[in-house]
Amino acid sequence: MPRVTLTVLNISVTRTTIRRALRCSANGRRKSETPGLVKIAVTGVTELLRAFSAKNQRLDTICNVPNAEPSISCVDDIVDILQLDYKNAYFLTGNFSSSVYSEDCAFEDPTIKFRGKNLYAQNIKLLVPFFEHPILILKQIEKGADSDAKSILAMWKLRTYLKLPWKPLISIEGRTLYELDDELKIVRHAESWNVSALEAISQIFTPGARKPGNYTLNH
Repeated sequence: MPRVTLTVLNISVTRTTIRRALRCSANGRRKSETPGLVKIAVTGVTELLRAFSAKNQRLDTICNVPNAEPSISCVDDIVDILQLDYKNAYFLTGNFSSSVYSEDCAFEDPTIKFRGKNLYAQNIKLLVPFFEHPILILKQIEKGADSDAKSILAMWKLRTYLKLPWKPLISIEGRTLYELDDELKIVRHAESWNVSALEAISQIFTPGARKPGNYTLNH
C-alpha cells in the first residue's frame, strides 16, 4: 500500500479514536476505557509522525549532545544543570544533560510511561523536526520542600506549531518532577500538564488558528 495512503488512514483512525475518547471523557461514561483509548491514540500519533518524518532530512541529524560528567556534590548542582537545559529548550532541541540521568531513568507524562534515557533521546529525536516557532519558558524551578528529599520541581510553559499540513498549535503548561537517588542521579522524570492526555492529543489534530510566528505566550 502506498505510504500516502497509509498516512491518510493513520490520520483518519486516530481522529476517530480521539473523538470517541473525548466523548467518553466528557460524559463520564466508560472511564475505564479511556486509558486504552489514549494508548491507541498515542500509537497512532507516533506512527503518523514516523510516516511524515520519512521525508524530513533533519531527523537523522538531531540527537542529544554527549556531555562530560559534571562535578556534582549536592541537589543545587542538579538544579543549576537543569536550568541550563531549560535555557537550551531541551524539550524542543533534544540537547539535554544526559549524564545526570540514570541509564534506566523512568520517564512519564499523561500519555506514556517508559524507562531508559536513550529511549527518551530517541523520542525527542522523532519530535524535534516537527516543531515550528517553538517557545519553552521556565517559570520556576526549586528543590523539594523537605530538606532531606532529593527532588526538584520545575514549572514551565510550552507553545509550538507542528509541521503538519493543518499546522496545529500545541499549548501546554506543565510541571516536571525530577527524583534523585543517593548518587544524585535523576531516576524519575515525571510530567503533569494543565490539560488531560486526550486534550493534549486532540491539539495535534486541530488546525492552527494563527499563522506560525504570529503569536506570543500570552495568547
